[in-house]
Amino acid sequence: MGGIGVDHAFLALERELAVFLRRARASSGELAREVHPDLESAAYGLLMRLEDAGEQRATDLAAYIGVGKATMSRQLRALEGLGLVTRAPDPADGRAFLVQLTDEGRARFRRVRGARRARYARRLAAWERSEVAELARLLHRLNSSQEADEPGQTARVERDQ
Repeated sequence: MGGIGVDHAFLALERELAVFLRRARASSGELAREVHPDLESAAYGLLMRLEDAGEQRATDLAAYIGVGKATMSRQLRALEGLGLVTRAPDPADGRAFLVQLTDEGRARFRRVRGARRARYARRLAAWERSEVAELARLLHRLNSSQEADEPGQTARVERDQ
């Protein structure tokens, strides 16, 4: 890898990730609209985090998603307006709020997520189960290394807690 030569492995990775990300963005928009026709595509990941991790402080959600407080507040107001999330005072800190899915939000999200998993299963039907697990492991490793490299991520999480 050292030096001036072109590393074809990284060129191939860049190319494949670009295609993957373009398709993922389009898919997120479709999935968000399946949850609710007025839902922004970026909100699907927010709903996923609430489903997976349970109630969260808005500042923790913003740090996890990688957006500022103002953007998170706007997204949460929109989700509340659609009846998908609710905010309640945090008993540990009266200045903060905990965000959670409503029953309607959870039901809509789970229906769409189940359909998405079924699509993955169909697309990867020819893959060995171990290959799917390896892809998940490698993507987790990539995501973890990206989180560690994002400037301000650790400071933002520590500041908001």
